[in-house]
This record gives sequence, structure tokens and C-alpha cells, in this order.
Amino acid sequence: MNDKKSWGSTVAGWFIERDEPAATETIETGDVPQSPSVDTFSSATADYSTPSPTQTVFQTAPPRPAGGQVDFVAVFSAAGVDADEQQRVARTTELLRSLPAGTDAAIKKQIVEASLKAFGVPIEKIIEATVEEIQALDGYIRNGAADNEKLIQESDARIKQYEQEIKNIRSVMQHSVDEQQNLIKVCNDKKLEVQQVLEFFGQDKVASVVKASPKLHDPSEQAAGNPAS
Repeated sequence: MNDKKSWGSTVAGWFIERDEPAATETIETGDVPQSPSVDTFSSATADYSTPSPTQTVFQTAPPRPAGGQVDFVAVFSAAGVDADEQQRVARTTELLRSLPAGTDAAIKKQIVEASLKAFGVPIEKIIEATVEEIQALDGYIRNGAADNEKLIQESDARIKQYEQEIKNIRSVMQHSVDEQQNLIKVCNDKKLEVQQVLEFFGQDKVASVVKASPKLHDPSEQAAGNPAS
């Protein structure tokens, strides 16, 4: 086939779709093994919380990111990409970066292939190692998304639990306020009932009895903060 495809549309599921024009760097689709899928994905729209085969690429648990930084060597190693494979990808990446930006794509390819052959590095091994690293990164993203989703669900459950506890506490507080209001009303009603006896004997007589009794306190002195001795 003579159709040319951009790197973003080659090997669907492994490449992130680029925004830059595809004309600057193209490659025949026959040069790179094709994925069974024909659709590409964008890093901005991919649902990484959905289970994927790439989530099982790790042979050991990869390290968690720290402060927004990722230990890529450790991530690749956890996915079974050994040091030699990582070196192959790193050297190829450095070689590509060293090429002048305006170099024709076909010439770039010739230079890179010639250099790799001179070093005795099989191109197939480089492609294989590169795809391994991309699979590891994809799996790392998906695992992180799954962990994040789990954390959000657990946190949401805890928030709902705390919200319910707060609701219960507020209910207890309101019940206590209602009880106190009812207590005030009931006691005041009873005071009015008993007060009829004092009203019958008169204020002066009541005042003299209160003053003479060691059991009673003058309410006027209590209000002033000076309880009778």
C-alpha cells in the first residue's frame, strides 16, 4: 500500500495522537507491526480506569510517583524491560534527537538504521523494547487511574459516613435544645401554678419569710450577683 500514516495513527493503542502535521515525518505502515485495532486513542480522551491488558504488564509492583515525578527506569524494570532493552531505546532516542530538524525523513531513517547496524543492534529488538516501554507506561497510567478511582470511591464513602455522623450529631443537638425549651415551658407553667400561694399571702409577707429563712435566697440579691448569706 502507498498510503502514508502519521506516527499518531500507526500501531493504534501504542501511540499518542500528535497535533503536529503528519507531513514532516511519515513512515510506511508496513515498516511497523500493526495493532489488531484500527482506532487510535488520544491521551486526553482515553478512559484509563477501564480494565486493559496493559494493566497486567507488571511482573512486580511499580513504584508510586513522588511529587509528580516518575522513576521510569523502575517502572520499566517492573514491567520486565531489562537494562539492555532500556539502553537500546535510550540510545536510539538520543540518536534521533541529534539529527538536524530539517533533515528529510527518508535520510533520517537511513542514518539511524546505518548507525544501529554499526553498533550491532537489531532494529527489531529496538522496536520490541520501545513497544514494551510504551505498554509499561500505558499500564502505569491505567493502574494509577484505577487506584485513583478506588481512592475517590473510598473517600466518598467516608465523606458520606461523616456527613451522616454530622447529621446525627446535629439531630442530637436539636433534640437537646427542644428538650430544654420544653423543660423551661413546663417548669414555668408549674411556677405559675405554685406562685398562686405566694400571691395569696402577699409580697411583703413572702419577702419577710425569705429574709428570715436560712433555706431561701432573695431573688433580687441573686440577680445582682450577691446571694444572701
